[in-house]
Amino acid sequence: MDECFWLVRVARWVFLRQLNLDQDISRVINVKRNPRRHSKLHIAAYLVALLLARDSFLPVAAQNRPIVVAAAISLKESFSELGNIYERRTGTKVTFTFGASGELEKQIEAGAPVDAFASAAEREMDELQARNLIDRATRADFARNTLVLVVPRASKLQMRSFHDLEKPGVTKIAIGNPKTVPAGQYAQQLLRNTQILPKIESRLILAENVRQVLDYVAREEVDAGIVYATDVQVAQGKVLVAARAPDRDCDPILYPLAVTRDSGNAKAAKEFVDLVLSPEGIQVLKKYGFQASK
Repeated sequence: MDECFWLVRVARWVFLRQLNLDQDISRVINVKRNPRRHSKLHIAAYLVALLLARDSFLPVAAQNRPIVVAAAISLKESFSELGNIYERRTGTKVTFTFGASGELEKQIEAGAPVDAFASAAEREMDELQARNLIDRATRADFARNTLVLVVPRASKLQMRSFHDLEKPGVTKIAIGNPKTVPAGQYAQQLLRNTQILPKIESRLILAENVRQVLDYVAREEVDAGIVYATDVQVAQGKVLVAARAPDRDCDPILYPLAVTRDSGNAKAAKEFVDLVLSPEGIQVLKKYGFQASK
């Protein structure tokens, strides 16, 4: 009711201003000789003014309505920069929710007000698509990543391959929780495909997201960890890359992006998706170590 009242007030103001009747408002309102004419005048005035108000005000409000983008935490730095570009270009504010892709998927399934979703794996996006919770026409892969084995910078362990995780001196190994963390899912797959997992499974420390794995290694709370190649520069020299995973040892690490089905601002969300997929967006992603998706 408040919104309707506000719209009528604005509409009336627009009408009077458009007709330049500021100096003659009382005469228009207090017509007594012909009440029926007076009523019709007001009805016509409001109908015209409501159209003017709608065309003049509502698109601006819709255009400037903030959008919410839920994105894998490994995208934090690159998407933050893209968000700044998007805001300067469109005037629309973008709010990011960064976390494990599996947790973000659950939030969207529970009805969280998210306009676009960027996952670090296809599985989470596939789940949302199967539930018809994304706009399939907007879905696209936009980046690719690689797994690396990292150790603390001060580590005395001689590690040059993933098989070195089997050494007796390696007692704590951090990976993301495979239930919700794509990096953990890929790490588990790699360790299983290389026959390493049965020998080290009891030494695994499961983290809530890939950045927590990185923190464990940087703080020397574990002997080694498996993260994305793009995460290494975030540690600012506190970790060293001991080995890079060959492509054959796990599925391609692709990042899909899509507008959600229930987005309250789908047009603006699609504009953000288009920016990420544009040559400019690809260059920003490359700056942070991501590879082209194709």
